[in-house]
Amino acid sequence: MSNYRSLKKYFIALLLVAIIVISSLTIYVFYPRSTQAKANPNVNVGIAFCGNTTAEAKLLIDRTKSYTNLFVLASGGGPISHNRTQIEEICDYAVSQGLKIIMSIGTIYIDSWFWKSIPIEEITDAWQQRWGDNFLGIYYNDEPAGIQLDGDWDEWFRNYSSSLGKVDFPAINTLAKIYPKIQALEINGTTPENYDIEAYFFIQNVLKEDPGLMLLKNTSVKICTSDYCLYWFDYLGGYDTMFAELGWNHSVAQQISLVKGAARLQDKDWGTILTWKYRQEPYLDSGEEIYNQMLTSYQAGAKYIILFNYPILGDYGVMKDEHFVALERFWNDITTKSYEDLSQSEAVLVLPSNYGWGMRNPTDNIWGFYPTDEKSQVIWDIMSSLLSRHGASLDIVYDDPEYPISTVEYKFVYYWNQTLPT
Repeated sequence: MSNYRSLKKYFIALLLVAIIVISSLTIYVFYPRSTQAKANPNVNVGIAFCGNTTAEAKLLIDRTKSYTNLFVLASGGGPISHNRTQIEEICDYAVSQGLKIIMSIGTIYIDSWFWKSIPIEEITDAWQQRWGDNFLGIYYNDEPAGIQLDGDWDEWFRNYSSSLGKVDFPAINTLAKIYPKIQALEINGTTPENYDIEAYFFIQNVLKEDPGLMLLKNTSVKICTSDYCLYWFDYLGGYDTMFAELGWNHSVAQQISLVKGAARLQDKDWGTILTWKYRQEPYLDSGEEIYNQMLTSYQAGAKYIILFNYPILGDYGVMKDEHFVALERFWNDITTKSYEDLSQSEAVLVLPSNYGWGMRNPTDNIWGFYPTDEKSQVIWDIMSSLLSRHGASLDIVYDDPEYPISTVEYKFVYYWNQTLPT
């Protein structure tokens, strides 16, 4: 959920600088696919508010409170984020109207956030007492794996490669091990044998050693964020809940399969956030497509379904009447009708260990450092075939002995390098 997409390059640069500154056979297990109908679901449905005033927030709450049960305060470093009183006034109002809340607090690198001057445990304890079970968690940072993939690492190494081996800092020490692999590929065409060091860099140096995330891990609140790739590794880095971004004309089934598979094996929560289709007006997809994406998420078992509402183009943000109609229709349908439960996936695709390929297209990069390798097209082909067969009932996971697929009774188990049965 990027609150200010126009500032994306700024946040990428901020993260990269911060690193320097502070830190084959198909296996059949017979398993009956669930067709149990469900209604009145335990799912959190709401809007991510990205406005600038309490009046805007209350206006949105009043319009949607009868067909949502969640309010995400996502002011993205705007005026609201500077004022604890204003933040708490908005959340008090949301809770008084029967909504649960998730609070975005930016990152520790944004100086304007009020919470940097107060111990985070003190703030979260106060909020838990204030809102009780209605306070579902903290949204920290934004698209960390996406930033890893899309950061300008070529420029970073041009500017800082001379520091490698000379600065005793964990992230720099890891990058010093990655750089020779990049050079070997550029000079000799030698592709890496594995991507274990790259995975360690992202999980350990970027996420686990993030000072803000470290502080939050010492509290009892759930930590969440959204991303558009590599959810498996976001979870490994410390997030409790991931919201898969549905948008950008990417495959809805693929995004759900990736986040759902990661959450299932790692015993985490997941949801979807419906974001932009276009980089200019109207930004959001049509109301009908928004409805379909929400329903697909719901049937697949999403615990959270959120509509991203930015930029502020009118009284209600970027949302138009058709989006409110779609949201209300979705709420009414899932609370009164029965749908097939597809949350217990019938099939799983197992990818190579630590293979941090973005998978947004066949030529996507690997960990932000390398182009596609000999595995990429093979994975793309089998993934595309399996998504055609199973849709969002497919789980996509990684080969990891800490999280074996044997813990789940999948009916069909596929490996990335096998030949699919006809």
